[in-house]
Amino acid sequence: MGPPEHLPTEISVITLNCWGLKYISDLRRERLTEIGRQIAIADPQPHIVALQECWTQEDYRSIRRQTRFILPYGKFYHSGALGGGLAIFSKWPIQESTMFRYPLNGRPTAFWRGDWFVGKGVACAKIRFGPDPKHIIEVFNTHTHAPYEGGKPDDSYLCHRMAQAWEVSKLLRGAAERGHLVLALGDFNMIPLSLEHRIITGLAPVSDTWRVLHPDSSLGPAGHPAEKARNRPVPTAELNLVENGAASDGPYNTWRWTPAQRKVLGPGKPEVTVSPDTPDHRGKRLDYVFASTGEIPALGGSWTVRRVKVGMTMRHPELGCSLSDHFGVEATLGFVPTHASSNGVESREPAPATAPVTSSTGKVIKPELNSEIDTLIPGSASNKETYTAGLEDLLHNGTYLQSPTTSSFQDDSASRKNRTSFDENNRPTEQHLLRLPDAEYNELLDLVRKYRAREQAQLKYRALHFWVALLLTIACLVGIWFVGSRTYVGFILILFSSLNLTAGTIDGLLALLFFRGELKTLKEFEWEVRSAKAFGEAISASASGGRVIGGWLAGVAAVRLDDEDEEVNED
Repeated sequence: MGPPEHLPTEISVITLNCWGLKYISDLRRERLTEIGRQIAIADPQPHIVALQECWTQEDYRSIRRQTRFILPYGKFYHSGALGGGLAIFSKWPIQESTMFRYPLNGRPTAFWRGDWFVGKGVACAKIRFGPDPKHIIEVFNTHTHAPYEGGKPDDSYLCHRMAQAWEVSKLLRGAAERGHLVLALGDFNMIPLSLEHRIITGLAPVSDTWRVLHPDSSLGPAGHPAEKARNRPVPTAELNLVENGAASDGPYNTWRWTPAQRKVLGPGKPEVTVSPDTPDHRGKRLDYVFASTGEIPALGGSWTVRRVKVGMTMRHPELGCSLSDHFGVEATLGFVPTHASSNGVESREPAPATAPVTSSTGKVIKPELNSEIDTLIPGSASNKETYTAGLEDLLHNGTYLQSPTTSSFQDDSASRKNRTSFDENNRPTEQHLLRLPDAEYNELLDLVRKYRAREQAQLKYRALHFWVALLLTIACLVGIWFVGSRTYVGFILILFSSLNLTAGTIDGLLALLFFRGELKTLKEFEWEVRSAKAFGEAISASASGGRVIGGWLAGVAAVRLDDEDEEVNED
């Protein structure tokens, strides 16, 4: 049975990077005011809006005022020295919120880039849309580290974005395991099917809503190797917007024009249009809406993707410029009941293309499992429902993944026999496991090791700089003692020693506080990846007929030994 009449049958969401940096973004106040007005009159009317780069309370309050009648609830998230720039608006009450800061997020030495100082992370909100315990939407709004170095293989920030995607996947997976509808929105600074993208969709039971409805959409800008390999012609501006979801860097956005081209825009000037057939070499998709199905048994149905489009493409009515340097992404989820309603409406099953089928805990249950249950549990539908309920109860109470089996889970007086039976019966299988291919785990580990070597070198260099600076300062003070402080040479020595000691002290503090901490964080990330890889390998071995207890313990032992043998030299 579908949800009662007072519950929504559709949920519409908007995500937009506002480009609202104070003192830096052009025409910030005017643009964000218009963004608020456009959200208020949007069709369909949004239920949830996630904004990135909304840096100031002034802009947040302006948007709140204009959207208060359709989105009466909102939260501005605070993070870092300069703020996280994240905000969430909702039609329904925000029951709980958290600002999760990324453990790896840029470097303070790159102060001109600012990612470290703003404390980037994930704005989390639990939004209650109904009275049932499962009538909760867990919203995750994020803006990951920017690809300043082009996302090339030697991009020193690539490891940070991978780690951030890993953290996002853990948050989404945890929310799905609680049986809540999961929405992840934001500027992820990644292209479709990149490793960051595969981490999120492979390790969390969510779907990329754009690729659900546009599975053949582009994999990056026209010049990207992944897109070149598809042998497609350079897309037009219109095709990139409508089919490829390229909300960033396209020719329709005036902030991607040259300064000379933008001079024709402004108050009182005629509107400047862009031909839909204009070749779009740079347009790409960086902004995403990821969604799960919700807990199907508890809800009596699932949430599926109905519409998705690039939005907020209009120009400012007076200034003639685009409202941000990104366009928005707008998606609508629809509720599909799994059983016929009392008025005789035909039963509808969730379409496989729209989102993965999940258990009550949010774990992916692939279609092959249904046929396996049919084989293993012959008989009436009630028998199969009883078995499935028991399986989901075990999942809910802490068994991460397991294979379908007819074996009994009842207690046995012989504890050893019972434990062995439990290990065998709860053996996880590859069908249920949310994991990446081994090659992708290895790629992650190689990336971590390369970045760790870089940061170890940085730590040693900066620590050495501190000690050299200290020795030079002492030498300068000795020189001043001989020549006197009132001479020309004495003044030069005082100035040099002061600047030298200041720079050395800064590098020493960075080596002691930042780089050592970053290396420890990298160690944690590396352990998590190795552990996930070992767990997956153990499951594969057990699925091939081995004993899960032996395979899993061997995998954990290997991780533990590697952790002990490969100590990070942080001195």
